[in-house]
Parts: sequence; structure tokens; C-alpha cells
Amino acid sequence: MAFEFKFPDVGEGIHEGRVVEWLVKPGDRVAMDQPFVRVETDKAVVELPTPVAGTVLALRFKAGDTIRVGDVIATFGEAGEGVKTPIAAPAGKVAPAVVPATPQRGTAPVAPGRVAATPHTRALARRLGVDLATVAPSGRAGRITDEDVERAAGAPHARPAPAASAPAPAAPVSAAGRGAVTITEDGPVERVAASHLRKVIAEAMTFSRHTSAHVTHVDEADVTDLLAAYQRAKPLIEKEGVKLSLLAYFVKAAVAALRAHPLLNASYDEKAGEIVFKRYYHIGLAVDTPEGLVVPVLRDADRKDLVQIAREVADLAQRARERKLGLPEIRGASFTLTNIGPVGGLFATPIIHQPELAIVGLHAIKDRPAVVNGQVVARKMMYLSVSFDHRIVDGAEAARFMSDLVRLAENPVLLMAYL
Repeated sequence: MAFEFKFPDVGEGIHEGRVVEWLVKPGDRVAMDQPFVRVETDKAVVELPTPVAGTVLALRFKAGDTIRVGDVIATFGEAGEGVKTPIAAPAGKVAPAVVPATPQRGTAPVAPGRVAATPHTRALARRLGVDLATVAPSGRAGRITDEDVERAAGAPHARPAPAASAPAPAAPVSAAGRGAVTITEDGPVERVAASHLRKVIAEAMTFSRHTSAHVTHVDEADVTDLLAAYQRAKPLIEKEGVKLSLLAYFVKAAVAALRAHPLLNASYDEKAGEIVFKRYYHIGLAVDTPEGLVVPVLRDADRKDLVQIAREVADLAQRARERKLGLPEIRGASFTLTNIGPVGGLFATPIIHQPELAIVGLHAIKDRPAVVNGQVVARKMMYLSVSFDHRIVDGAEAARFMSDLVRLAENPVLLMAYL
């Protein structure tokens, strides 16, 4: 009997995606769990595996179309079942079904004898050589999670394999020559379709501004000594093949300050009326990519040394720009850093990454006059800003947090004590 595959909820809160590339065509034979389509969801590109073995009878969307959770996107069965190629549907809409649908509720049903797991978890299991049938599930409704697979493989915090190749970059909003030019009474204009990523960013920023009571506190740090320590360590560490970044130092400084001020490492469950204190330190790192802002997550930053952090920061940033991050790598941050310094400017007021309560902006390091031991001298100075949710975090607590962060940034010897 033909099986209609509905676009599943591949991650918490995902409602829609965009077809990037079909990996099969009608008439192809496929094995169970074989990747058959690449879909852009939220800020990641994922490969969806086939739920059954058989023949591809129909593909319901074109590359570039928008699909929503519950949409029938492909039909599998046995050759000769008489399924006709459906008429191409407009973006986001499904052509009429030509075979009976299998009852589903937003996720692909579990075939008899088949374990429950998301597409990402199945891909992770293939990478680690884990047979899902042997894994004890801990997720809701008996679903196997990534952590279950990692425990079974004996490889905690295993990183999911990146996609084989990066998707073709979407047109940036400012791209010229990409859209039709029309003449208005004010002059010629060009309209360019916003990418899926840009729409996600727009929705997230609007949601954050409407959810949190944003306040920004700005402080200044003399990072002359920190910069000197970094420049001494950089050539030594890079001999080991690791590109050391100054950002790694600020990750460690932020973790130390968060330990002393746990409220800024929390979130607020408004419905339950509860403050959720995170007992982990997963640091979001805002990355500027050609297609828009992506925030990969450096997990368990408190358990890693500078070299480990530097290695992971470089890897996450590179794969963010190539759109090769898996969904777990952009979810679960407890606090975020955004490094605006390389772009320039004096300081900015970053928008909080929901559902976090705070975000720190790191700004440009510049030579500025400072008074040291009664003398005016040139020092390496930088501004740091923290945007916080004033519903939960008071201004005094944010100021104390920032004071500790500045103290650590100004005293690398003290910072080393927290590594």
C-alpha cells in the first residue's frame, strides 16, 4: 500500500521549512532511512530519511517551495501502483493526494517494528554506528533522543555529521539585479524575495521585542593586559593547529561571571510563573553569515579549556557560514555573546535571544586615552554592553554582572584562575 510522507516536526517549535534539494526522483528505489530530501528549517539544513523501503511514486513540491508540518511531500510504494505525478503546487500548498493518506498528526507515523526518532537522531545513529532497535528511549511518547544514541555509542556530546554540501546561498535582501525593477511615482524599485532564514530572523526579533522588557547597560574595559596575554599565547597554540581567538577568553569570562550571577543564565516560564535556572552553560555565539545572523551553540563551555573552545568556535562559525549546522547545534543556549567589534562602531544594544534573559555585545578594541597611576596614557579600550530582560533581571544585578565581566577582562591572571 502506498505510504504518504508528511513533513514532520523535525525540531521543537518548527512549523515550516523550504525544500532545498530532492535527493531522489520518481521511480527510484529507496531503502528505509535513506536520505531523500534536504529541507531548510529554522536556521539549519537537514536531510529527511525515508520511513519505508520501496519506490518513489511522487514528489509533491519543487525545490524552493515552502512546506509546513503535516504537508504531504512525497509518496512511496511499489512500482505500478498507478500514482500519477501530481500537478506542481504553489509554494506552501500541496497538490491533491492521489493515494489514500496514512493517518498522521504532524509527524511521520512509526511503521510496524520501527522505533520512534527524529530524522536528525536517525542520522546521528547512522554516523555513530548505533542500531536504534537496541536503544532505550527516554523522550516523550517513547521517542529516542540524540542523548540516548550518544549514550549507546559511548560518545557523549558527539557532533552530528554536517551535510555533504552546502546549499546554494539565497539572495540577500540587499542583492542587486535579482528582482524585477518596477517604476513607482518616487522612482525605480527592485523587489527581492526574502529568504527563509531572513523571515525566521524577522519573526524572532519581533517576538523578542514583544516578549522581553529590553534594557541595555554599557561598561568599558581596559583590555591592554588581556590583549598582550592573547598575543603571547596565540603563536604557541596555533603551532598545534588551533586558531586561537580572543572570543574564547570572553566565553570563559562570561561563564565565570554567570556562575556568580545565575539569574542571567536563566529563562522565564511566564505561563508557569517560574524562573528556570540553567545548571549548564551553553553559550550562543552570534555569527554573521552572507544570508543572515545564525547563532550556533557552544555546549558545556564551563567544562572546556581555551584550546577546546577556540577549536569549537572556529568550527561552528565556519559551518554556520556554510549552512552545515544540525538543529541541535543552534538550540538550547542559556546565554549569548555577539561579537560586533570586527564590524566597528562605538557600542550597540543587542536583542535578547529568546528564551534567554540576557545577551552581551563585545565591541571594537581601540586605542583611547586612560588615566593610569595619575598619568594619561594610551590603552586598549573596549565597550561591553549587556541587554537584559527587565521583567526578571533588575538593573543593579545586570550592573554587578557586568562589573565582574569587566574585572575578568581587565585581569587575565585572575581569569586564568577560573579556567
